[in-house]
Amino acid sequence: MTKATFIASLDQAAPPEGISPYLKALWWDRKGNWQRAHDIIEHMGDDTAAWVHAYLHRKEGDRGNARYWYSRAGRSMPESTLDMEWSEIVRELSGS
Repeated sequence: MTKATFIASLDQAAPPEGISPYLKALWWDRKGNWQRAHDIIEHMGDDTAAWVHAYLHRKEGDRGNARYWYSRAGRSMPESTLDMEWSEIVRELSGS
């Protein structure tokens, strides 16, 4: 799935079938359901999940928790806007 296709899917009522849980979390986040996004990602233990988890806590405004998850992901908290980070994560995860 390309980034453009993923973004276009936001017009739908449910995320596309077969996408990764990372993208599914980002899909729900963009649809305004932070809690559902967090519920998807919070029990996953890999670096990618930690990055998405960090982004979600940064968006929530919990910078201390976000710093912890960025560290778990091997990343620094970005200086970019939340929209820019969301776009960067989607681009990287969609391979486009």
